[in-house]
Parts: sequence; structure tokens; C-alpha cells
Amino acid sequence: MSRLAATFEALHKSGRKALIPFITTGDPNPDFTLPLMHAMVAAGVDVIELGIPFSDPMADGPVIQRASERALAHKMSLRRVLVLATEFRKTNQQTPIVLMGYVNPIEIFGYENFANAAKLADVDGILTVDLPPEEASEYGSLLKARGIDPIFLLAPNSTDERIKKMDALGSGYLYYVSLKGVTGAGHLNIADVEAKLQQIRANTRLPVAIGFGVKDAAMAKTIADIGDGAVIGSALISKIEANLNDLDTAKHEIIALLTAMRHAMDA
Repeated sequence: MSRLAATFEALHKSGRKALIPFITTGDPNPDFTLPLMHAMVAAGVDVIELGIPFSDPMADGPVIQRASERALAHKMSLRRVLVLATEFRKTNQQTPIVLMGYVNPIEIFGYENFANAAKLADVDGILTVDLPPEEASEYGSLLKARGIDPIFLLAPNSTDERIKKMDALGSGYLYYVSLKGVTGAGHLNIADVEAKLQQIRANTRLPVAIGFGVKDAAMAKTIADIGDGAVIGSALISKIEANLNDLDTAKHEIIALLTAMRHAMDA
């Protein structure tokens, strides 16, 4: 059983939901990410999504776009993301790591070379934002053969057929993009999310994590009541951006927000 499957199974048995932070690797500098990962685990997160910095993102809003720009300015690359994941594994063998990014850096790396490198780094899942399931069969097989979960995005307009296709190709969990638009945009309509989750659950066996609009503890609890996990990204990266000259404060504010979310979700 993969770390992701084991994590979601344990959470289900305990009646809890997954808290999944997203951070851009290397933002605002490469030395900040690893200590933040360990601090987030101590705050009670269940899975960590590490963003692979990319110059031309399509799904990311301005907050995460600027985070990628800061990381790229420090020469953060896909290879360096894998090195950082390897460092994390030296002292943490429990917390799943999911890499989230775009297909271009992976194509340059080479699909098989990347799958091998991700295995060596002990990464648990890969979420490739702009790789549709129609083009992901061979790539997904390379990952699954190495015990890595390919994770897919579901949208508010995903059909039953498409949900079933992602269920068949994916593993670990499905990521439901809970609003139309980019990360950090708009406000969630909970009734719409709840209705969509009913449709998704009728067509998948996988846990469903919800993101793209989770900004505070109250929203995290609401999402946890509906889905299997809450993904928080832009709200965390905003703490970094607001405190670029005081990263201790940035880290403190991120951990305070995650701690509040953990308490709310467990209440």
C-alpha cells in the first residue's frame, strides 16, 4: 500500500480528513522550504504538495505565479525539487510528498528518467496540471510501475465519463478544483461543491481532496465536512509574500493558519 493510500485509510478509520498544504519549492529561497516542510508536519498536516516552479503556469493565480518567479530567480529546478524531497525523507518516512507542476519540465527531463528520479527521491505522487488523461496512459504506467501515484484534477464541469477515466488512470486521490478560474480566485459556492462531490463519488473509488478556494479555518472545516481533504495554497504563499524581509514571521503565520485549520477540521 502506498503512503497516500495508507494515510487516507488511517484518516478514514479515525474519522478525520486530510490537511494538504501546497507550497512552491524554493520560495522565497531554497533554504526556506525544507524547515517549513518539517514545521508543517509538526502542525498536523497529512500530505505535502510541493509545487515545481514554472515560468508559464496556466492554472496558477498571481500569488503562486510570483512565488514561482522568486524560486526561479534562485535557480530552483525540477532536479533541485527532487533533491529537496530526498533531504526531507532522511528524517521523515511517514508524510506523503506530492509534486505538483506542469508537463514541460518533465518532458525535458524525460518521462522515464523523471519517473526513476522521483522513485529515488521517494516521492509518493505526481500531479501534472496540464497533462490530460487522454495523453497520460503511458506516463501514468511508468509512475505506477515505480509505486508512484498519478493524481488528476477534476473540474466543476467534469463529466461522469471523464471522472471514470481519471479514476481508472489515477491513484492516491483525486484533486477537485472547486471553482472555475485560477488558484486563489473567487469564493466557493458550497452548495455547488457538495452537489459535484456527490457526482464524483458515484464515479470513483478514490479519496477526493478539494482546493483552489480554501483560505481560512472555517472554510477548511466546511470542505472537510464534504470531501476527504482540504488543499490550502495561495493563503499560505501570501504569508511569505507579505513577509519577504522577515521569514521567521512568515513561517510563524503559516504554521498558525495550518494549526487553526487542523483544529477546526478535527472539531
